[in-house]
Amino acid sequence: MTDTIRHTLRDSKVARWSALAVVAFTMLTGYYLTDVIAPLKGLLEGRLGWDSSDFGFFNSGYGWFNVFLGMLIIGGIILDKMGVRFTGLMAAIVMVGGTAIKYWAVQTHSLDGQMWHVLWFDVKAQVLIAGLGFAIFAVGVEVAGITVSKIIYKWFKGKELALAMGLEMATARLGTALALATSVPIAKATGMVDVSRPILLGLILLCIGLLSFVMYIFMDKKLDASEVDANKPVEEEEAFKLSDIVMIITNKGWWYIAILCVLFYSAVFPFLKYAADLMVNKFGVSEDLAGTIPSMLPFGTILLTPLFGSLYDRKGKGATIMMIGASILIAVHALFAVPFLNHWLIAIVLILALGVGFSLVPSAMWPSVPKIIPEKQLGTAYALIFWVQNWGLMGVPALIGWVLDKYCVTGQIMREGVSVNTYNYTIPMLIFTGFGVLALLFAYLLKVEDKKMGYGLQLPNIQK
Repeated sequence: MTDTIRHTLRDSKVARWSALAVVAFTMLTGYYLTDVIAPLKGLLEGRLGWDSSDFGFFNSGYGWFNVFLGMLIIGGIILDKMGVRFTGLMAAIVMVGGTAIKYWAVQTHSLDGQMWHVLWFDVKAQVLIAGLGFAIFAVGVEVAGITVSKIIYKWFKGKELALAMGLEMATARLGTALALATSVPIAKATGMVDVSRPILLGLILLCIGLLSFVMYIFMDKKLDASEVDANKPVEEEEAFKLSDIVMIITNKGWWYIAILCVLFYSAVFPFLKYAADLMVNKFGVSEDLAGTIPSMLPFGTILLTPLFGSLYDRKGKGATIMMIGASILIAVHALFAVPFLNHWLIAIVLILALGVGFSLVPSAMWPSVPKIIPEKQLGTAYALIFWVQNWGLMGVPALIGWVLDKYCVTGQIMREGVSVNTYNYTIPMLIFTGFGVLALLFAYLLKVEDKKMGYGLQLPNIQK
């Protein structure tokens, strides 16, 4: 008697890659909104009266709820308990709601000139409300991120896992690239500058992304049904146990990945918030084109992250890939800090090199987590990593903004009839270099721990 081999939906290449494309598009819309304000720093200073500290305070909003209210950890627990369909839909709705608040704050005149006293400091009302909208959006986009990570593992375990994660990250960063390249032109599109216009476009894209995830829900249901038909166990969500968190945070390998993550992303994402302003102040690029050069970084990752992910799938060497990426990060930021390297061609070369480093580390880091943490705890593990990461995404933009206002103002200049500050970016770039040095250290410690514990980070992902 011959056993019949039954296949599930994940065994179909068309099905699993289609599922990836749908959820990756949702993340693309989220990443567009994440960075849509970054190139508008000069316009916000000139048109709305913000300064660098206001800009840094607003961007720090990304971590307010995720860090201090533990929303990311709660999101991870909900993900492991309720599943990817419920959690992903909830996250997409939260993204839309937060963006609507941010859009209202930036486009309304009802908050003009108002200062509010919050806790121990005064803050512009518009900056605070926009920051609150950004904070709500950030809960949604971060929970969506961990949900999509678990979705990809669900469809690609034992298959092209790192390649799939790399392609998802590449697609999402296309949103970042589009935001950096198009924000200023869109704000100036009609001849009358309107800094809220790019946010409105982001809001419309997010609504389309929400509909895209609704489409995925039906695909996920079909996957579960196919596993029942194939007499394969469907992944059942277990009740959350406090011991899950204890097991994760007592794992040294998990800590090395979490700390590497916060250091690495603190040297990249906050840098992108200020990169357009850096191009204007150090490299003399016009404000209209300043976002174009930083936008080359995500475009580079679109090709390289899947390439490096595929290399990890087939050849392994995950910890080594992370160390190389951190080393590139150090070199690029150190060269950005050199005062006399100020030609725009050098800026392009450095941004492209940073894109290589930015592709290497995530392409190996995220697929390595399932080698360290059991599948039933993956949602919580990813959530805790994102929570640690959000400390950096919250604190570093505020730190850089404060440093710029305190130590780096070099004078004032008229742009489009408005007086704005000019800055020397040497100190901020040295701060980013320091993050890169620490990231390299923890990538090395992770490699040592892998050799000791046998996690298999240096081994291929594809099971023969």
